[in-house]
Amino acid sequence: MLDVLKRFRFLHIVIYTLLAFVMYIAMFSNVKPEKLNIELFAVADTTIRSPITIEDKLSTEKKQKKAADEEEDVYTLKKEYAQNRVDLVRSIFDSVEEVNEELAEEYDKRNREIENEIESAKDEGQANSETQKQAPLEPSISEKLSRLKSKLPSDLSKELSDTVFTPLLEASPDQLERAKDSTVTAVNNVMNNSIPASEVEKAKGKIENEIRYASLDSSVKNAIVELGKYAVIQNVYYDPAATEEKRQQAIDAVEPVKILQGQIIVEEGQLISREIYKQLEFVGLLDTDKSIQPFIGLALMIALIMAIIIYYFLDGIPTSRKRNTYLLIYGIIFTITILFMKMVSLFQQIDYSDIGYIVPVAMGPLLVKLLINERIAIVSSMIFAICGSIIFNEGVTGTLNFTIGLYYLFAGLAGVLFLSQHNRRAKILQAGLFISFINFALLTSILLLKNSNYSSIEVGSYIVMAIVSGIVAAVMTIGLLPFFEAGFGILSTMRLIELSNPNHPLLRKILTETPGTYHHSVMVANLAEAACEAIGANGLLARVASYYHDIGKTRRPHFFIENQLNIENPHDKIAPQLSKSIIIAHASDGAEYLKNNKMPKEFVDIALEHHGTTLLKYFYHQAKQKDDDIEEADFRYPGPKAQTKESAIIGIADSVEAAVRSLTNPTPEKIESLAKSIMSDRLQDGQFNECDLTLKELDIVLHSFCETLHGIFHSRIEYPEPNRQKVKQA
Repeated sequence: MLDVLKRFRFLHIVIYTLLAFVMYIAMFSNVKPEKLNIELFAVADTTIRSPITIEDKLSTEKKQKKAADEEEDVYTLKKEYAQNRVDLVRSIFDSVEEVNEELAEEYDKRNREIENEIESAKDEGQANSETQKQAPLEPSISEKLSRLKSKLPSDLSKELSDTVFTPLLEASPDQLERAKDSTVTAVNNVMNNSIPASEVEKAKGKIENEIRYASLDSSVKNAIVELGKYAVIQNVYYDPAATEEKRQQAIDAVEPVKILQGQIIVEEGQLISREIYKQLEFVGLLDTDKSIQPFIGLALMIALIMAIIIYYFLDGIPTSRKRNTYLLIYGIIFTITILFMKMVSLFQQIDYSDIGYIVPVAMGPLLVKLLINERIAIVSSMIFAICGSIIFNEGVTGTLNFTIGLYYLFAGLAGVLFLSQHNRRAKILQAGLFISFINFALLTSILLLKNSNYSSIEVGSYIVMAIVSGIVAAVMTIGLLPFFEAGFGILSTMRLIELSNPNHPLLRKILTETPGTYHHSVMVANLAEAACEAIGANGLLARVASYYHDIGKTRRPHFFIENQLNIENPHDKIAPQLSKSIIIAHASDGAEYLKNNKMPKEFVDIALEHHGTTLLKYFYHQAKQKDDDIEEADFRYPGPKAQTKESAIIGIADSVEAAVRSLTNPTPEKIESLAKSIMSDRLQDGQFNECDLTLKELDIVLHSFCETLHGIFHSRIEYPEPNRQKVKQA
C-alpha cells in the first residue's frame, strides 16, 4: 500500500492539500470570534476586553468637539480704520478751510467791485455820504454752513450737527489749525487701540480726555470733541476664517482616543451603556456570527505557509531522492506535531492557559532534520511557531500568542542546530537536554521582561514544563525514528553515519577477509563523495555505499587482484569463461548479501549497478584468442545500468581507482588521461543512458577525481636509506 502511495502521480498535490486542511481545522476554533450575549442597557455577565487596538471614533469626535468649542472667536483689528478716520477728520478740516478761503475770495472780490463803484461815483460827483460810508460785505455763518455741507457727504452732514461746524467755520486760521492737529492726534491715538463694539462708547470718552488740555476756545474745543467722537468707530471685527482655522488646529492637536488591546471595555456586572455598546461595536464584538474576516485571514496565512513548504521541497529535495517519499514523511510528521499541539491546547479551557509550554514541539523539527534535511527543519520550526501562537491564544488578547510562538521557535531551532554539529542517534537525548536548557533560559528571560510577581509554584511549573518539553521531544524522536526508517525505507543521514562505523559487522568482514578490497573501497569512497558533492548529489550516501559496494568479493576473495598478496593468480589456472563468471558474480553476490542483512535498498542497487553492463575486456580478449566465435555479450556484466547519479559516479570511481593503482609512476597528466579515457569509454558504451548525469556534470566529476587522486598520488621525498651500523649502535 505504501509503495502504491509513493508512486501515485498526484501524491504531492494530495499531501499539500491535506497539510493545509489540517492547519485550517486545527486553528479554525482559535480564530473564530467569540460569541457574546451583549444587549444595550443589559448587565454584562462577564468582563469583556478588547481583542485589538483600535481608535474609539466616537470618543475622539467628542474630544475634538470639546476642544473646538473651548476656542474663543477670533476678532481681527482693522488697522487701516485708524488711518481712514484720521483722513476723514483731515478732510473735514480741509473742507472748512476751503469754504473759508472760497467765501473770503468771493467777498473780497465783491467788496472790491463795490469800492470801484464808489470811486466811480465820486469821480462823477454822484456819490453821497451813505454810499461812501458802506461797510465791507462778509459771508454769513449760514452761507458758510450751506457751502460746507455741499462739500461734505450727505450722511456726514446729517450725522454732525451745526454746532460742530459753526465754531470751526468761525475759528481763526490759527485756532483751526490747532483744532485740526488736536483732533487728528486724538483720533489716531484712540483708533490705534482695539475697539470692539462693546467699548466704542468708552473709546469716545477717551477722545474728550485727549482734547481736554488743548489751548482752544471752549466752543471750538466742544466742536472738535464731538467731531472726534464721531470719528471713533469699532475697529475690531469677528474673523470667521481665522476662527475656523484656530478651531481646526485645536481639533488636529487632539490625540485620537484608542481602545487598547486587552483594555477592559465592560466589567462583569456593569451596565452596557450606549457608549460602551459603541465601543464593543468598534472592536468587532457585535455580530460576530457574520464576520468572515478572521477565516479569510487564516486562509491567506496558510496559503503563505504552504507556498514556503512547496518552495523548499522543490528546491531542497532532488527528484533522485524520491521526493514523494520524503513529502509523505513530512506530511505525517507535520500532522502529528500540529495535532499534538491541538490536543494539549484543549486543557486551556480548564484554566491551564500556559499549558502550551509543555508541548514537545521540537520533536517535529528534529525528525525533519534527521529524515529529510536541515533547511526544511529550520523552516518547519518557524511554521510550528506561527501555528502554536494561534493554537495557544486562549487567555491572551489578540489572535497571536507571541510568547509561546517565540518559545516554540527557539526550541525547534535549538534542536536542529545542535544536531547539525552532532549528527548521531546517540546525541538525540543530549539534543533534548540542550532544548530543555534553551527553553528554561527563554522562559526565564520572558518572566523577567514581564516584571511581574510570580509565586514559587508558578515559577516551578514553568521550569518543569520547559525541561519536560525538551526531554519528551528527544524521547519521542528516538521512538518514532525507527518506524519512519523501517516503514519508508529511509536512509537518513544518521543511519548513513551509523553504517559508516568501521565496527559495523559487514565492514569488519570486508576488512578481515578482503583487506585489499577494503582499502580499495575506502579510496573509491573518497573519490565518489567529493565528486557527488561537486555536482550536488548525496555525497554521504556515495561514501558509505562505496564501503559496501564490493562486499560480494568476500565470497571468493583470492580471485580479485587487490587481495592476492604473495600468492599465485588463480585465474591463470582456469578458463577465461570461468574467471568471467567468478568476477561478474561479485556484483550479484554483494547485492544478495546486503539484502539478506537488511541493508538499505540504495546499497543493494549500487552493488548491482556499479559495473552496469560493462565488458570484462581482459578475459574477453583471452577467450577470443582461443575461440573466435566468442560473443562479446557473454563477457558483459548483466547490469542493470546505473539508475542514479551516485551509482554512476561510484562505478566510474571504482574503475578509475583500480586503473590508477596499476600505474607504475602516476603523474597528474597520466591520471587525468586515464580517468578521461575510462569516462569516455563508459559514455560511448551507453552506461549513463538510464541516469540523469549530464555532460557538464561528467566534466565536473572528472576534475573532482583528478584533484582527489593528485592529493593521494602526490610525489614524495625520497629519504636516504639509514646506515645499518648506525641503526645497530642506536
